Amino acid sequence: MRTYKIPKKAKKIRSLFGYYYKKLEDIDKQWKEEKEFGSFLILSLVEEIGEMARAYLAKHGRKTTNIAAQKDESYEQELGDIIVAILRFARIKNIDLHKRIMYSINKIKRRQFKPKV
Repeated sequence: MRTYKIPKKAKKIRSLFGYYYKKLEDIDKQWKEEKEFGSFLILSLVEEIGEMARAYLAKHGRKTTNIAAQKDESYEQELGDIIVAILRFARIKNIDLHKRIMYSINKIKRRQFKPKV
């Protein structure tokens, strides 16, 4: 497994993950030990992705006349909900998000120069 050195300007971002994790610790403390909490968070993530897709399509997609979806939260707000769902899941599973994000970014870079065939 490759290790990543955190650049100076990224240290601030990494500390933000810690800040968010700390905030979520208080919110999730009563549920964290529940056996099904991870499953709940995965279902929550899927729900939020569906809500973002609905809100985005209501504004920019094929269903621009979907007034109900437009009156709900915007896709920008739903994106925030998705990020929080990811943070919650990563926190309870002890996933280093910085490491995972850097891995994914490097994978995308590699594909630009060596596309899968």
